[in-house]
Amino acid sequence: MLAVLGFATVGVFLALTFTRKVSVLLGLVLVPVVFGVLGGFTGELGEFIAKGLLTVAPVAIMIAFAILYFSLMVDRGLFDPVIRVVLRWAGADPMKIALGTAVITLMVALDGDGASTFLITVSTFLPIYRRLGMSPLVLTCVVGLAAGVMNMIPWGGPTARAMATLDLDSSEIFVPVIPAMAAGIIWVLFAAAFIGRRERDRIRAKDAEDGVDRSDITALLQLPERPQVGRQARWVQAVNVLLTLGLVVILLLQLLELHVVFVVAFAIALLVNLPRWEDQQALFERHGGNVVMVVAMIFAAGVLTGILNGSGMITAMAESLVSVIPTSAGGSLPVLTAITSMPASLVFTPDAYYFGVLPVLAETTTSLGGDPAEIGRAAILGQMTTGFPLSPLTAATFILVGMSDVDLGAHQRRLFGWALGTTLVMTTVALLTGAISW
Repeated sequence: MLAVLGFATVGVFLALTFTRKVSVLLGLVLVPVVFGVLGGFTGELGEFIAKGLLTVAPVAIMIAFAILYFSLMVDRGLFDPVIRVVLRWAGADPMKIALGTAVITLMVALDGDGASTFLITVSTFLPIYRRLGMSPLVLTCVVGLAAGVMNMIPWGGPTARAMATLDLDSSEIFVPVIPAMAAGIIWVLFAAAFIGRRERDRIRAKDAEDGVDRSDITALLQLPERPQVGRQARWVQAVNVLLTLGLVVILLLQLLELHVVFVVAFAIALLVNLPRWEDQQALFERHGGNVVMVVAMIFAAGVLTGILNGSGMITAMAESLVSVIPTSAGGSLPVLTAITSMPASLVFTPDAYYFGVLPVLAETTTSLGGDPAEIGRAAILGQMTTGFPLSPLTAATFILVGMSDVDLGAHQRRLFGWALGTTLVMTTVALLTGAISW
């Protein structure tokens, strides 16, 4: 019964958001509450929701201050030199911009943290996309693809969980899938170029219709006027550069909790750039709407995960999923695990999958004479790797869509096929190299 309620909760939520019947915010809150009541948990919903909200609170705090920090830096023109360099290299070619987005995301994602990857890449590239008239959905799709495949690194969450659950090290889980990961990276670069080329054709057709000429990038390099408030001395910009570089280093090395880092960094940035309260108020008025929307979405996601976890629906879903696998399919279990791993990100949190589903799958494989390590390798080919940038069960997804100001359903529709393609390409190479067997 719990499993049915769980699958119904997630299924109805995805159906409503994919078809835009309700907003994501309403779906995240009302759908789990309704199914929680139907499941007889009325008296415990408050406790479930409270735990879910507490779980996402640090992420919400981090996102709020991160948006404010990067919004302030954009206002101060910190990223303008980077934008000009990229524009000079790519010209007005959206295909080169998309390809550059993928390459930089692949590098930034080496820290293994999706949240910081999205914060850095979106802050850097969104102004460029807007300047060229490119759709922000192209940005979220390309960034999501690149960050997804890089989430397979051993210090990333999914692979670390797989190693811990199966009591194996990176030489047994990660090293055998390196060729598959390399193929995934090549696929991502191909996808970025293809998506960028289609966007280039769309923009050129629209510009021809509107009589716009983007062949000369001189106008593009003339960036919009920034608010002329606060301190304007050169030393202020130097401090901004050093502060941001220090912030990136701390993010990459994970020296402190992200929410602590951004709270302190934003306070220092305000002191240096906008010491007057009136200027600070103006900043909040310009960017406060984005903060409220994204933070509200994060807390709403806390309601969904809180009810799914607190009620036991997640555990029941994991158990029922494994129970329906026929014994005859045991030999094909690694391949089945790999193929379903990406879509499973829409249903299972990483903890639920790697600590709930994966051990049972591994034990089933062992009993049938298979290698449990293959199940671990198959799982990381998609579950919360290629799949995490479109999962409503991870806060990082809302950072990506929130900062880019795109609809979650539209983002999922654009990214799903490409992300699944990444997993299928890596699964094929994993089969050819013997990382997993048929």
